Order: sequence, then C-alpha cells, then structure tokens
Amino acid sequence: MNTRRRWRSRVGDWARQRQGEDAVPLALVRRRLYVLPTRAGLAFAALLFIMLLAALNYTNSLGLLVTFLLGGVALVAMYECHRALHGLRIVAAEASDAFEGTRGELRLGVENVTTLPRQGLMLRAAHATAAGDAVTRSDVPARQSAALRCSYAAHRRGRQPIEALSLSTNLPLGLFRCWTWLHLPVEAIVYPAPVGPLPLPAPRARPFAAGAHRSAGEEEWSSLRPYQPGDSPRAVAWKAWARGAPLLVARYEAIRGGEHRFDLADTPGADLEARLRQLAAWILAAEERGERYGLRIGNHEIAPALGTLHRQLCLRALALHPA
Repeated sequence: MNTRRRWRSRVGDWARQRQGEDAVPLALVRRRLYVLPTRAGLAFAALLFIMLLAALNYTNSLGLLVTFLLGGVALVAMYECHRALHGLRIVAAEASDAFEGTRGELRLGVENVTTLPRQGLMLRAAHATAAGDAVTRSDVPARQSAALRCSYAAHRRGRQPIEALSLSTNLPLGLFRCWTWLHLPVEAIVYPAPVGPLPLPAPRARPFAAGAHRSAGEEEWSSLRPYQPGDSPRAVAWKAWARGAPLLVARYEAIRGGEHRFDLADTPGADLEARLRQLAAWILAAEERGERYGLRIGNHEIAPALGTLHRQLCLRALALHPA
C-alpha cells in the first residue's frame, strides 16, 4: 500500500509540474486528461488475446469476427470514457471547515456546456484516499451545472491546503478510467478537536442599571413598572400608554442562563493545544444549551452572542491561533 501511495504521489507531482497551478474557471482539454485500462479492462484484453490465439490456431472465422467486434466495442468505450470529461468546465471549488481528526467536505462546481450528458463523475482528494471511503458518482445533464462532492481528512488544526483533486470516470463499461488532476487554490480551516476533561463553567449574569436601554439580543424583557423621573424615554412602553395605560417602563434582566466569557489565558491545560481543544468543547456546549458566550484569545476579543455564525467565528479564531 505504501509503494502504491508513493507511486501515486510521484505521478501526481509529475502532472503538477507539467500542468502548473490551476485557477477557476478552468476547461478540461485533451492534454490534461489521462486514460488507462482498469483491472477489468486488463482482464478483458487478456481474454481477447486468448480468443485471438484460439481463433487463429483453429482458423475459425467466426471466432475472429467476435474477437475483433469485442475489440471495437472496447475502443468505443475508451473514446466515450474520455469524452465524459473532455470540455467540462470547472467554475468553483471550496472546502468546508472541519474539526481535527474528522472529515470535511469538498465541493466542486462543474458546468457542462455541451449537449452530451456527463455521467458517473467521481471526485476525491488526490493522494489521500483512505480505506473505506465511499465513492459517490454524480451526473451532469446537458447544458447544466452541478456540484460534485467528496470528503477530505482534517489532520491538524489551522489552515489545511487541499493540494490536489482527482476528477475521474470509468463509464460506460468500466474497462477504462479517464481522470485529471486539479491543482486549485482550495484551503480548509481545521478547528481544534472539541475534547476536554473540564465541564462547562457556570454562566455569569451581568448586572444592569434600572431603566437603562438594552439592545436587542443582550437581555430579556422581564416586566413593567411605573415610570419614574429620570427614566430613559426609550424604555417607556409607548404602545401600552397609547391604549390608555399609565406610563410604564420596561424592566430587563440577563437572558436565561447568563453568559460565558472564555479566555485562553485563564483556561487550564497541559499545553496550548489542550487548552484550545477545551475551549472548543466549551463553545459547542454553550451553543447547545443556548447560553451566550464570548471569547478572548490573545489580543483578539469576540463579544458574547449566539448562533451559527458566532460559533464559526469563535472556532475559526481558535483554529488560526499561532502555535
């Protein structure tokens, strides 16, 4: 297996030097497409050779006819396999974020500008095919676009460049495999693995001055109280006053569950990576409980909030922190 990977790596490096770096949009031309027989194709070629020898030995015209007919079918299959990729346009490429030690998703946007449908396209990260990876086949109808997907292994925290992608097909008969290497500027963000021995700390509620205006999303409405001189006009319940009620002022309290303020400097741990993993685990736990959280990491501070974008912002700050 190691010999096979080294061979693939060397061939991929040769193709990279030959093709150079790529950028979208990119059209797949003949010079960057490679075709070789598969194992089934080699077995089929051996069978045709045996049939040819037998037909010549017994001077069997019908045997020769069948042999050359099957050989012609194989040649047509090779041409169709090559045509499935030729002329295809690559219009986008991106990688989703992932946690360290898991698998992320690669997405490749392709466009078929011809009237021929492209079937059985397979995408994978080159030189990184792990045993057990499911190969997904995708079709691109004529004059339409589609998104091809595959997975990649997230190895270490930080920025992880995807060195090469392999786009291939072995249709229509599986006798030949046509493929190309794509060296696109695709980069993934790998978060620290969310593991740590410490439970989520108790949230801390912030005190608020009575009658002060609260911005939306920072605290919850609690109740109404009578207006007192000095209260902010913005805190007055004007809708209730318009319905004939006396002047009332809204009272606010810290949102349920309070909020967390995570700080890398105050996080216990044996080393930096352990502390980053602990913070990642706390962020996921706080998000799951619906408790607001903020993050201070070095000189960079993220204000407390909730939501998918806030979670991604905090995790990316952990992922990109210098080692």
